[in-house]
Amino acid sequence: MTVGRIIFLNGTSSSGKSSIAGELLKILDDGVFFHLAVDSFNAMRTKRDLGPDDLDAALRRTRMGFHRSIAAMAEVGNDVIVDHVLSEPWRLVDCLNVLPPEDVLFVGVHCSLDELARREEARGDRPSGLAALQYDLVHEHGDYDVECDTSTTDLRECAELIKKFLPRRPTPTAFTRLRARYL
Repeated sequence: MTVGRIIFLNGTSSSGKSSIAGELLKILDDGVFFHLAVDSFNAMRTKRDLGPDDLDAALRRTRMGFHRSIAAMAEVGNDVIVDHVLSEPWRLVDCLNVLPPEDVLFVGVHCSLDELARREEARGDRPSGLAALQYDLVHEHGDYDVECDTSTTDLRECAELIKKFLPRRPTPTAFTRLRARYL
């Protein structure tokens, strides 16, 4: 069985990851892709209030389960578009441990701080300033296979760039290089 490809979109909240994933689902024509978003996993969790320690533990388990779900989908041959926020170093390390590095196209999704603030306000479903808090953290590792900036590039153009890059993944991939550095 062939392992599925993983397009891993990493960026702050409101940077355009979900919108790019939606565009990719429309234009990718060489397989069946599934969009797996960390926000969708978070939405499945119980809504009762948890204390800070319990909430932190639940969020960590949720994200670890999310990472393993990505790996399981790809392992049985599904192509996956991942929408994630690697705002804590352990998240990247966990992904490096469980995802096959040669099958991951790691995409940095960037956006200007001004545009992130505008999008957060327009959305109204995120705490104000969340993206600014994540801004330096999500790209701290500094290594991607391909990058795009949704504050200067149309979402469809970002998706087209990723589509063109997918069959020409570098060797070694960013995940392979990061794995050598972090593990």
